[in-house]
Amino acid sequence: MTASLRAAAPVASVMAVVEDLGTYPDWLDIVGRAEPDGSDPGDPGPAWLVDLRGQLGPLRRSKRIRMVRSRRDDVGRVVFERRELDGRSHSPWVLDVTVGPDPAEPAGGPRPGSAPGSEVIMHLHYGGGLWVPLLDRVLADEIERSRPRLAALVEAEG
Repeated sequence: MTASLRAAAPVASVMAVVEDLGTYPDWLDIVGRAEPDGSDPGDPGPAWLVDLRGQLGPLRRSKRIRMVRSRRDDVGRVVFERRELDGRSHSPWVLDVTVGPDPAEPAGGPRPGSAPGSEVIMHLHYGGGLWVPLLDRVLADEIERSRPRLAALVEAEG
């Protein structure tokens, strides 16, 4: 699943929010909690224990996964990957986030008195077999609800 957002905030302000999974519960309801986890010698970056939750009618599900920031580029890209430490095989979860200047801005930069804008593109890949088309709709609805919360958060930071 891929989603995008334009925000009236500089790239650095947006990156400060999206590169820290600890901020996700502030703007994304499916992330109930994201707490820093101790590092493992094989971790390429910081780790978080993330509680995911969802509801489809009366059916509620939650899942705790360990996510590690596996990539962070100065050019505006951050990648998180599931990396459990229990020795078992788990379905992959990969969140790939790219942040860049808003392509709708004029070539010379923002209008006078305006903040520079950013575009965020998030791609979530889940490699497990429990995903059904109806859950795509639930996630799409959650993404729509989260857009104004993320925009407000990064614009306040900027």
